[in-house]
Amino acid sequence: MESISYKSSGVDIAAGEESVERIKAHVKKTYSKNVLGGIGLFGGFFEFDKEKWQNPVLVSSVDGVGTKIKIAIQSKNYDTIGQDLVNHCVNDILVCGAFPLYFLDYYATGKLSPEIFEQVIIGFSKACIENECSLIGGETAEMPGIYADEDFDVAGTIVGCVEKSKILDGSKVEKGNILVALPSAGLHTNGYSLARKVLFEKAKLDVSTYDEELGTTLGESLLAVHKSYLKPIKSIFENTEIINGLSHITGGGIVGNTKRILREGKTLEIDWQSWEVPAIFKLIQKLGNVSDEEMRKAFNLGVGLIVVVSEKNVDKLLTEFKKLGEKPFVVGKVR
Repeated sequence: MESISYKSSGVDIAAGEESVERIKAHVKKTYSKNVLGGIGLFGGFFEFDKEKWQNPVLVSSVDGVGTKIKIAIQSKNYDTIGQDLVNHCVNDILVCGAFPLYFLDYYATGKLSPEIFEQVIIGFSKACIENECSLIGGETAEMPGIYADEDFDVAGTIVGCVEKSKILDGSKVEKGNILVALPSAGLHTNGYSLARKVLFEKAKLDVSTYDEELGTTLGESLLAVHKSYLKPIKSIFENTEIINGLSHITGGGIVGNTKRILREGKTLEIDWQSWEVPAIFKLIQKLGNVSDEEMRKAFNLGVGLIVVVSEKNVDKLLTEFKKLGEKPFVVGKVR
C-alpha cells in the first residue's frame, strides 16, 4: 500500500524551513531596541517605551492588497507587494494620529516557493525600516486546494500608538475647513479588479504592454508602490498643531473615505477639476467606458491622503509640505 506523506499531500515542511532561514536576516534589520526575543517563537515580544508616552492609546489595523497580487504574479515582480501592505497599514493608523510600533504578516499560498516568499518579505522589511516599525512576527501557510500553485495572498496587522489628547477622530473638523490633498503614486492597493477587467479582459492588453501616455509598461504602472505619508505628516505634527483631520483614500474613493471623519450635519464639496488625474486612471476610464461616478468610487484618482485644515492655516500647511518635497493641492472644503 502506498504511504502518504505531508509532502505528497502538498505541504513541504522543508520548503517552509528554508523560507524561514532565507528571511531571518531581512527581518532582523527591522528590529529596534524594543524587540525582545528572536524569530521562530510562538509570539512576538515588544517592550513598550513608557518614558516616551504620557497617556498612550494603542491603535491597530489589519488589511490586504487585494488583486494587485495578480499583477505581481503576472509580472514576476514580488518585492513591491510587501511594501504596499506595510505602507497601507501605516497610513490607516496615521490618519488616527498614531505612529507605528510593530507589524505582523500573513502569507498563504498553494505551493510555497522560498524564492518568491523571500522577495515578498524583503518588501515587508524595506517598508518597515522606512516607516520606523519592527516586523516582529508572521504566519506562512501552504494550502493546496485553496490556492493554485502559483497563487498567494498576504495580509498584515499593524500596531501603533497615539497620545490620547492627540487622537484624530473627526471631532476637530469644522464647517469651512479646507481639504488639502497629497498625491498618490497610482492605484495604490484599490480598484484592481476593475482595472484588470478593463485592461486585460476587455482591452486584451497585458503587463508587458508599453503605453506612451504612461511612459512605462502597464505592469510597472500598476505595481507602483502604495505611498506612505508617515514622514511628511509626522513632520507637520511635530512642528504645528494645524491638522484637524486626515483621510486615507482607499476603496470608496475620496468622498467615501473622507466622509468617515465628518460628524452629523457636515458634507463635502469636491472640486473634481482642481487637479490633473494621472494617465493610468484616464486609460482605464477610456478603455472601459467607465462612468465618472464609478471611477470616483473605485479609485483614488491621484489623491492618496486628504488633510483637513482651517482656512486660515491653508497657506502655512502648503508651505510646510512643499519644504518637505511634497506636491500638495486643494481639492475642496467641508460644508
